Amino acid sequence: MSEYVKCRSELLFLYDVKDSNPNGDPLDDNKPRIDEETGTNIVTDVRLKRTIRDYLYDFKQHEIFVREVRKDDGNLKTKEDRLTDLKIDSVDSIIEKCIDIRLFGATAAIKDKSIILTGPVQFKFGRSLHRVNLNFIKGTTVMPSKESKKQGTFTECYQLPYSLICFYGIINENAAKETKLTEDDIKLLLDGMWNGTKNLISRSKAGQVPRLLLKVDYKEGNYHIGDLNSTLKLTSEIVEEEIRDISQIKLDISELLNVFSKNSEQIKNVEYCIDERLKLLHMGKERCFAECLKDSNVTGIELKL
Repeated sequence: MSEYVKCRSELLFLYDVKDSNPNGDPLDDNKPRIDEETGTNIVTDVRLKRTIRDYLYDFKQHEIFVREVRKDDGNLKTKEDRLTDLKIDSVDSIIEKCIDIRLFGATAAIKDKSIILTGPVQFKFGRSLHRVNLNFIKGTTVMPSKESKKQGTFTECYQLPYSLICFYGIINENAAKETKLTEDDIKLLLDGMWNGTKNLISRSKAGQVPRLLLKVDYKEGNYHIGDLNSTLKLTSEIVEEEIRDISQIKLDISELLNVFSKNSEQIKNVEYCIDERLKLLHMGKERCFAECLKDSNVTGIELKL
């Protein structure tokens, strides 16, 4: 077993979508969530956590406590049903068996005792770095909805032509003690963020591509910079709502690197994975991220995800 997480980390994760719905609102005709004031696309932290959970269960064969499991009658199983299925009879056993509990925490009742485990890994809502355009698409199906019908039925959906979404997160070393979160668990978390996003292939999610993943590790506990997502700026030669491809934008990381430089004594290292199609700007010039880190007096570790 690897060591438990001892120091705090911050996370930045960017991915984009094309002609899809990254996170529909079931209370609003399943439309993509859009901030009416800013015109930016919103994705909930629950959506990202589900992506990670599904990947770790389907591709890495890790047990997941919070997932959709149905009974023979089609109804969803309850938390109590899941505890019974997994033969969990104590707090230690649910922590040991379920990686999502170690990562994200949970509330449950074991032997008439309520437990509340605060997740060490927490994300803010993701937001697009630009204003988006909402499209309403209508079509038809070849299968009729009733036997008496002689032709297919109409279908309709909402989608975004393009959205570059940024998530910000924190790994809290204090909560990690309670859930016994390990460094190996964190490696699986990063794997799930990057490759889980790539493997989320459905009608509404096909075409999602991870572009940038940063993990900033600090030397001492109870310290982090905060609000790193606000340091990223998107530049484009076209109107934001008309962006349709990653080739039409550049990500300005000048402010982010300036913050790194000011806090270099507290930063242990920055782990990163970048899609080569994402162009980075620093002080008005296209530059390699590794070179920029060196200029900021910060050690960089490239992740192979």
